Amino acid sequence: MEILASRFLLHPNDYDRSVAFYRDTLGLHPMREFGKGGGMLEITGRSDAPPGPSTELWLQVRDVGALERSLVAAQVPIVESAVRKPWGLLELRAQDPDGLVLVFVEIPPDHPLRRDPRSLPETE
Repeated sequence: MEILASRFLLHPNDYDRSVAFYRDTLGLHPMREFGKGGGMLEITGRSDAPPGPSTELWLQVRDVGALERSLVAAQVPIVESAVRKPWGLLELRAQDPDGLVLVFVEIPPDHPLRRDPRSLPETE
């Protein structure tokens, strides 16, 4: 099996509110809003059902501390302040307008995810 691409489909309670949140508050450009965009988030249709507790949206950022300050200033609900997790990533959890948990992740310079596996010696 070869997966060529993936994206996250979001069916919000209020389409316009969610587009404004992701576009204006987070600076993302939903893929289908105007038939274009550079993100991997598609906001489409609407749903009266709340997001499931087993679903989170993972977003990598450069500076999780700065992002937390801007989210607090924008009155975005913070579920968990930025903290280094046992696996070494800096993570912040917040909620979108429908209550979907957003996991903002900063990868520290010394973390293994920063290594390019193509530059590692081959093992036999």
